[in-house]
Parts: sequence; structure tokens; C-alpha cells
Amino acid sequence: MAASKPAVEAAGAMPAAAASSPEAQTVRVWDPFVRLFHWSLVGLFVLAFTTGDEIEWLHIRVGYAIAALVALRVVWGFVGSRHVRFSDFVRSPREIATYLHRAARCQAPRYLGHNPAGGAMVVALLVTIAGIAATGFAMTTDAFWGAQWMEDLHEGLVYTTIGLIALHVAGIVFSSLEHGENLVKAMITGRKRAS
Repeated sequence: MAASKPAVEAAGAMPAAAASSPEAQTVRVWDPFVRLFHWSLVGLFVLAFTTGDEIEWLHIRVGYAIAALVALRVVWGFVGSRHVRFSDFVRSPREIATYLHRAARCQAPRYLGHNPAGGAMVVALLVTIAGIAATGFAMTTDAFWGAQWMEDLHEGLVYTTIGLIALHVAGIVFSSLEHGENLVKAMITGRKRAS
């Protein structure tokens, strides 16, 4: 177990002693684009959900805005700052499972960027939201206009995404408590406690 600790720390985890150091400073982790993306997506998703059956023209326009945001975030995942790049937080299923096992015992290492579970959640949310946008667009085309199975798929992806959002929020709360830091504030300010 001890032999794997340096590898975990090299992947972005923070040693427990350093994380609790009284002289710890803050560092910029989340760049302005990813913070704007995150909170814009939150607002637009709520707006799309609440206008779905009531204000169709607005729902469709919001869907296009969400699709554009997701496309930009995917590009930013390759060219953005260090901690928003996919290469920094996309991990293997084994690493994710190991992290979750340690987190369940309140022994998970702290990560400056996304932890392995958080990285998996980012990917899952991007995939489901892209699926919502794609199926929503498909329903406006002649090929799928009025296709009940497409509408069911669209709605299923919406409710799957809501479930993922609930897990995401629970993970944020749990990780904030486990490591003694306000992760919501970090996504507003862009800064987290350094080692």
C-alpha cells in the first residue's frame, strides 16, 4: 500500500500532512472559462428543464446554447489549463474504484484538481448532456419528428443526468467535509488550498 502512495500523489493527490499545513496558501486551479462553463451550464440546464413542455421555442434555443457549451468544454479539455484537461483527471476504472473504496473509509487522498471519481463524473455528465442535446435536435428534424422512442430516449437522458447531478452534489459535499475545504467556493473563485 505504501509503495502506491507516491504514484497517487504524482497523479495530482495531495499528501495529508501537506494539505493540513497551517501555512498552506491558495493556488488557482479552475480557470475563468471552466467556471463560466460550469455555472452557465447549471443555469441553462435548469431553464431547459423548466421550459421543456411549456415554452418550446425557448427550450430549443437553450438546448442549442447547452450543445455549444458542451462542445467548447470538450475542446477546452484538450487545450485548457492543467487541471481542466482530460489528461489530468480521466482515470481507469480500477483507479476510480480504488479511490471510491478509500473515500468510503474517509482515507481518500486530496486532489488539487478533480479526484478520480470527480473526473469520471465530468465525463459522464458531458456524455449524457451531449446525448440530451443530440436527441433534442433530432426531434426537430423530419426524420424523427414525432418519433416516440426518440422522445423517450431524450427524457430518459434528462432524468439520468438529474441522477448524476444528485451524485455530483453528494460527492462535492462529502469531499468538502472529508478534506475540510469548500469546493463550491473553489468553483466560484477558482482557487483552492495549496499543499
